[in-house]
Amino acid sequence: MPKREDPPQYSDEELGRFDTLMSIVEILRAPGGCPWDREQTHSSLKRNLLEESYEVLEAIDAEDPGALSEELGDLLVQVAFHTQIAQEAGEFDLAQVLTQINGKLVRRHPHVFGDETAADAREVERNWEKIKQAEREQKGERKSPVEGIPKDLPAMTHAQLLQDRVGHAGFEWEEVSGVLDKLVEEVEELRQAATHEEKVLELGDVFFVLVNLARWLDIHAEDALRQANRRFATRYKRMEELAAGRGLDFAALPLAEKETFWQEAKKMEKG
Repeated sequence: MPKREDPPQYSDEELGRFDTLMSIVEILRAPGGCPWDREQTHSSLKRNLLEESYEVLEAIDAEDPGALSEELGDLLVQVAFHTQIAQEAGEFDLAQVLTQINGKLVRRHPHVFGDETAADAREVERNWEKIKQAEREQKGERKSPVEGIPKDLPAMTHAQLLQDRVGHAGFEWEEVSGVLDKLVEEVEELRQAATHEEKVLELGDVFFVLVNLARWLDIHAEDALRQANRRFATRYKRMEELAAGRGLDFAALPLAEKETFWQEAKKMEKG
């Protein structure tokens, strides 16, 4: 059996560079590297990419810089792996990835890298969509604003991106009061829905309008709901702990007493 080469040793300075990450991934996927890493494909890594993205979001929500730094590193690993897999297949390499994104950032910020101006962030967003549309037309792609949205996005995120795009195209309420009126209208239609199928449709419309309201309030609907889920879980566990500390079976308590524990848990949350 041939003698195995000594593994490379990295200095602290080298560990702080992106090219070192690419080198490590290349070694992992090379003959004699890691069996698990060698068998991965773009498709097999989709779940990992999604999980790492959500862990980044969780670190942001937790306002934990240390965790965010670590999770962003895990996300970079996914970028490195997909790039290495593509390079091995002769599809593209890191230079092409960087050239495309750097060129795109410069091209879509003419108010920074060119002679144009933008009064505020909203104008930047409108200009961004116009530039994207111009790029599509240059490629012979005449897509509607509602096309090209990743189908696997969470439904709430998909709805918000959909509404952002048509809003930039001019299909938008003039003020938030129009959204609120529409919400009242949709809730009333939900009240009047007679069949299960009608209720599904009307509830979907309520969700859709709520996402639009989030846009008008400059809130990312998916983030807001995720934080609400986390708050609920935290409060529920605290209610159980409070009840157990008083020798009570929380699940067996009447709803009125559970509500008392809920309010107590909320007060504890505020310090």
